[in-house]
Amino acid sequence: MTDREPCAEEGCERPAAVRLHVPWAENREVCTAHARVLARKDGIVAEPLEEVDEWR
Repeated sequence: MTDREPCAEEGCERPAAVRLHVPWAENREVCTAHARVLARKDGIVAEPLEEVDEWR
């Protein structure tokens, strides 16, 4: 397993791999699956976390 924080989305236990910069809310760290969906919204910028070596 990993020592990274879990995804910020409720009910998701995958490790966080991406920081989402959300202009109308707080930034949050989510897994790659949630990042793919949420980053499609206008204004959200996805930034890979530096400590993540591999993408799933």
